[in-house]
Amino acid sequence: MSFSTTQIWTIIVGLGLGSYLLRLSFLGIIGNRDLPEWVLRHLRYTAVAVMPGMITPLILFPQATEGTLDPVRLGAAVATVAISFMTRNATLTIFGGAAVLFALHFLMH
Repeated sequence: MSFSTTQIWTIIVGLGLGSYLLRLSFLGIIGNRDLPEWVLRHLRYTAVAVMPGMITPLILFPQATEGTLDPVRLGAAVATVAISFMTRNATLTIFGGAAVLFALHFLMH
């Protein structure tokens, strides 16, 4: 399916306008007012909710293996979760997960 130049620019402008209006609706309506405590409590979990949605496809359907399950990435993901639960330290989790990924890649390939 191919799009014309006009259709592509219409899509780009539409997505940009939609993104701007979504941000404006939140920032423009609330402005300089303090947020209620219950909203702040829910906003703390935004990263926790977004990150798995971004990372899970990279683990289960990696583009590097053309969408087939890769034991190296799956093992690194399991190790990263384990490191996170054991240490409760984001820096150690990131570097530990990366180290396991590289070690498994080196050992299995």
